Amino acid sequence: MVKYVLNKVVLAILTIFVLATATFFMMKLIPGDPFASVTTKIEVQQAQRAYYGLDKPVVEQYFTYMGNLLRGDLGFSMKKTGRTVVDIIQEAFPVSAQLGLFALFFAQTIGWLFGILCAQFRNRWPDYVLMVFAVLGIAMPSMVVGPLLRYLLGVVLRWLPVTGWGSFKQMIMPSLVLGLGTIAGGTRSMRASMLGVMTQDYVITARAKGISPVRVVMKHEFKNSLVPLVSNLGVSIASVLMGSFVVESMFLIPGLGRYFVDSITNLDYSLIMGLTVFYGAFLVTMNLLVDVLYGFLDPRIRETVKGAAK
Repeated sequence: MVKYVLNKVVLAILTIFVLATATFFMMKLIPGDPFASVTTKIEVQQAQRAYYGLDKPVVEQYFTYMGNLLRGDLGFSMKKTGRTVVDIIQEAFPVSAQLGLFALFFAQTIGWLFGILCAQFRNRWPDYVLMVFAVLGIAMPSMVVGPLLRYLLGVVLRWLPVTGWGSFKQMIMPSLVLGLGTIAGGTRSMRASMLGVMTQDYVITARAKGISPVRVVMKHEFKNSLVPLVSNLGVSIASVLMGSFVVESMFLIPGLGRYFVDSITNLDYSLIMGLTVFYGAFLVTMNLLVDVLYGFLDPRIRETVKGAAK
């Protein structure tokens, strides 16, 4: 098992290294100059480029950037004077994390519940209704669902505020919009996993013994359906966090998503690179933790690793 974990850690480190390298060189291909302005003197623009090292050869810039990255230094924002990228991440990431975790918990709970119901009522009307909802949830992007919910729940019914962040009511609508696609995916995955488990001999035997249906579902079917679903958690986390860019801008939430959108609009190269590498490293770390957890939950992986070691 130790060898399995070490292999995953090395692969994660290599992935982050490739991501940082690709991000750096792709940024050099973006046209435009972050310091070019008709109101700024040429001397000032040149001084700014020299301060950020943009007047040096690209290869030298790359090695400087990677050296700083290894020390946890993501540089200064080119547009937000006096603020480092690390300071911006420390300020805004807790908001994005709170939104993402709330949406993920909300989405996984509802998605798994809907999936269980679909499996128990297979090929009957509850199954059809919930699967239609799942398909619509995947097909409709947040930029469509968001305005519709804001108009319905915020303007017409006035149940929830349409912007802002902080109170519980302000968290509900953004989390619903952000987690809708994950709810749909969780419904489909849980349904498929439950249907696969329901045909197993131990489930059929448990029902034949007269064990209560609720106990059979929760102890035998649901518990054993979770193992294959763990591998999808990394993808779910990725989809929720990446989707927060649109949702945070839509609901005026002061998270990293808004900073990322603003950095692209303003050609803030250092902030774009810093946030991209941070998001990438965070998602790779989440996938690493999910892979390790999956290895502990699934005995077949442990046996495979032991067999390879022998």
